[in-house]
Amino acid sequence: MQREKIIRSLFTVSRKQSKMVLAELGGSISRALQQMSNATIIDEKVLNECLNEITRALLQSDVQFKLVREMQTNIKKIVNLDDLAAGHNKRKIIQQAIFTELCKMLDPGKPSFTPKKSKPSVVMFVGLQGSGKTTTCTKYAYYHQKKGWKPALVCADTFRAGAFDQLKQNATKAKIPFYGSYMESDPVKIAVEGVERFKKENCDLIIVDTSGRHKQEVALFEEMRQVSEATKPDLVIFVMDSSIGQAAFDQAQAFKQSVAVGAVIITKMDGHAKGGGALSAVAATKSPVIFIGTGEHMDEFEVFDVKPFVSRLLGMGDLSGFMDKIHEVVPMDQQPELLQKLSEGTFTVRIMYEQFQNILKMGPINQVFSMLPGFSSELMPKGGEKESQAKIKRYMTMMDSMTNEELDSTNPKLMNESRMMRIARGAGRQYRDVVEMFEEYKRLAKIWSKMKGLKIPKKGDMSALSRNMNAQHMSKVLPPQMLKQIGGMGGLQNLMKQMGSNKDMMGMFGGGDK
Repeated sequence: MQREKIIRSLFTVSRKQSKMVLAELGGSISRALQQMSNATIIDEKVLNECLNEITRALLQSDVQFKLVREMQTNIKKIVNLDDLAAGHNKRKIIQQAIFTELCKMLDPGKPSFTPKKSKPSVVMFVGLQGSGKTTTCTKYAYYHQKKGWKPALVCADTFRAGAFDQLKQNATKAKIPFYGSYMESDPVKIAVEGVERFKKENCDLIIVDTSGRHKQEVALFEEMRQVSEATKPDLVIFVMDSSIGQAAFDQAQAFKQSVAVGAVIITKMDGHAKGGGALSAVAATKSPVIFIGTGEHMDEFEVFDVKPFVSRLLGMGDLSGFMDKIHEVVPMDQQPELLQKLSEGTFTVRIMYEQFQNILKMGPINQVFSMLPGFSSELMPKGGEKESQAKIKRYMTMMDSMTNEELDSTNPKLMNESRMMRIARGAGRQYRDVVEMFEEYKRLAKIWSKMKGLKIPKKGDMSALSRNMNAQHMSKVLPPQMLKQIGGMGGLQNLMKQMGSNKDMMGMFGGGDK
């Protein structure tokens, strides 16, 4: 019960705010940990100051004093400085204790049902009206289709006009079989017929979409219970809109009391992680969040993992997730070539274009930053992310109007005004936009040139990377604001140590065991 209260308080958005407190809370906790890391000696005073800062941040986020005090006590029990022998890394032990306590808040302690390909599984989706449930059904099916499942969709939503049309359109686009009816008004009958049909067709993941409903709509809740009893789903997924705020807990609890909710999917999550009140659904349903929807497209659907999530919240990063992003956008055969160009200090307009492509493929910039230890989503100013992505797209449009010779040139400043005017016209932009693009090129070329002389380590020799790509070298490359965010030279050295010890990072540079 206490864990439920903690989550409910921690992730509740006030009525006056549309933005959740999570990003601000994460920034406050990260700063408290950073201040502790900057201390020469970690003693009781430093520990208390760190915990007091975290306590203050939690209280400002409307977490009850009693519960915050309890968390503080638990951390102190884990971190007994008097009992720690000399040589123990006190900073790491304190950070790990805070990490563990926050994970407990978000983790209900029981895994969700996982469908198996060996037999057909029925998954029923429930949620509020407007939560994005129908789209999420298709995303869930599409995700498993890519993993080798044979999914199918059943539209048992007879309440909302156009529900079957929407599911039909989404399913057709994703090439997933579907079932529904324009004539039948009984959702139970449609659900049963659809499930039976797809079982005969050997579909191993049958997804039933139900009508969106509110806890006050008693008739619709009774209908939901009847669909559940008739189809006997292996898993009921509660879909929650991330912007719902304070209503999250009560609404989720109402669904849990009606059907056996076993998992939660949170929709409409963006780079700033808005709508943290929706995470109250974890407490109300005692069920884990299994996916989050991060956009409208089918592939904007991510597996939710508590530990990497809390790790990013604390500014500890998620290097494994970061390397997954790198491998997704930069094919393995292109990585050595990119590193070679980096070591030579060669930077052309084409390289800038390719790197812009990679940045856009990696998703929201704030999410990428949060995967790196020492960074936080606060690094990007409010509204700055969309503006940056729009600017990158403008630059790429202008580069599309350039010739191959111009793209491969390392000295585009020789281009005359007349040619720049033609590039602007070809891209539908102003002359000043082209000038701005080349100013950005010069700025990036300057940073790139500072990496000249970087030696690529031999296979398995990551110590060579640490020697050549030292903190002093990197500090000249990073923008001052970014260096400050990491924690100065000390923070940069710690970051590079983590990069050197990360197996995924070693693999990228040709190292690691075979």
